[in-house]
Amino acid sequence: MSAMAAAIEKKLQAIFAPQTLIVRDVSAGHAGHAGARPGGQTHFEVEITASHFNDLSRVAAHRAVMGELSEEFSGTLHALNIKAKGVG
Repeated sequence: MSAMAAAIEKKLQAIFAPQTLIVRDVSAGHAGHAGARPGGQTHFEVEITASHFNDLSRVAAHRAVMGELSEEFSGTLHALNIKAKGVG
């Protein structure tokens, strides 16, 4: 697991206490694209299931996740594909 993937996972675990959380570094598939860097760790996919998202729209759930990762976005994180679901 890359350092950025570990940081994303740690932060989302602490904030949302998810039932499921999968963080994938997909940077290699974006080599040469905007925001890609030689060391990777720029493009990620997150699948998260947590009760926090139960009453949120898809846009609100995405905003919640993105807001918690603002520090990472100010660093090397460039793109994040989010699949957020509520419990039940």
